[in-house]
Amino acid sequence: MDQVSTTANSRPFVVTNCSVLAIAVPMTLAYLTTPLLGIVDTAVIGQFGDAALLGGLAAGALVFDVVFTSFNFLRSGTTGLVAQALGRGDELEEQAVFWRAVLIAVVAGIVLAALAPLFATAGQWFMDAEPRVSEAMAVYIRIRLLAAPFSLINYAILGYVLGRGEGGLGLMLQLVLNGINIALCILLGLELGWGVAGVAWATVTGEFVAMLLGLAIVIRRFWAAPRLPRHRVFDLPAFLRMASLNRDIMIRSFSLLAAFALFTRQGAQFGTVTLAANAVLMNFFLIAGYFLDGFATAAEQLAGRAIGARAAMQFRQAVRLTLFWGFGLAATATLVLLLGGTDLIALITTSQDVRAVADIYLPWAAFTALSGVLAFQMDGVFIGATWSRDMRNMMLLSFLVFSAALLILAPAFGNHGLWAALHVFLLVRGFSLLAILRLRIRAAF
Repeated sequence: MDQVSTTANSRPFVVTNCSVLAIAVPMTLAYLTTPLLGIVDTAVIGQFGDAALLGGLAAGALVFDVVFTSFNFLRSGTTGLVAQALGRGDELEEQAVFWRAVLIAVVAGIVLAALAPLFATAGQWFMDAEPRVSEAMAVYIRIRLLAAPFSLINYAILGYVLGRGEGGLGLMLQLVLNGINIALCILLGLELGWGVAGVAWATVTGEFVAMLLGLAIVIRRFWAAPRLPRHRVFDLPAFLRMASLNRDIMIRSFSLLAAFALFTRQGAQFGTVTLAANAVLMNFFLIAGYFLDGFATAAEQLAGRAIGARAAMQFRQAVRLTLFWGFGLAATATLVLLLGGTDLIALITTSQDVRAVADIYLPWAAFTALSGVLAFQMDGVFIGATWSRDMRNMMLLSFLVFSAALLILAPAFGNHGLWAALHVFLLVRGFSLLAILRLRIRAAF
């Protein structure tokens, strides 16, 4: 039975199926709009029937993700810290955490936008693809990185909203961002024939509009709340704690994207058609991942709030319930992709060669939901608890195991071995964090 937190400085709360679903359902819908956007991007470029353009888009999106996911701490770190402040009943710290994240987002975003040409050149060197693929990739990166300040501020806004458990507001903001993006992608990329450049400009516009809306909502709320002293935002110990948390999450996120970069690069070595087929299937992996991310987000908020309130029973219940729902949804996602994946592949690309190759490897992509569910849920728990060092260390371990599996399996089994190595990576991530969870719970409570 759920217990109500009664610590002196905390706000009483319970963890039930309803409290999990109140966060997870709207955020699952919100996160699903992101891979839907990826599918639309791929489908728009796929209509040109040119595998080189499709490969260039996939490679460009990968470079973009390597850069931006390295800054994902602005979302996840903010969520954990705001949730803990909420658990303690500290309204001023909730505001302070948000503004610290925004300051970091503005500075980092301007730097990233200025370095866009450098990232495009580095991406071309790393991917080592054929010239037309490299050209399309460079166009995408140079334009899309102009949205860097807007994107990073949106991370901070979403982190604040989710830290307070406001899944409905998070859903609305994501629908605005990705809805505008999808509409403009079709208009600019396909109807006006801008191709890869149109897809990139659609993203820039969507991020900017969503940022304006999110800031308007949050600032209006702060005007009605207790006034935050300026020195509270620049509190050195709090900034150092955020820096330490962000550093660990950045290393973790960069390691995750490095694994995906190696996956894509190895696919490129198998030829342009295989690269394009894997790009299509990776959208299915993202669907499965974002399908689970809603419950991982519920784990972040509820675990973080329980840590702030020092409520051990609520923490354990948050872990149990989010895992239960996560596994149920993972099984559902796998079944849906197995049954309908072939039709989705045909919808995404008109290239018969790409369709044929993607159909062969579809089961590997479908089962990523089940092999990755524990990793997603444990990430949510550890982010909410701000146990960032453990996340960093277990991710580095998982990356080493993945690299070894890649070296062994890809040469022996080709693209089948490549997908098998990805499953190994996901399983090691989840079980390594689960193995140390009990120790961390005993130390925290």
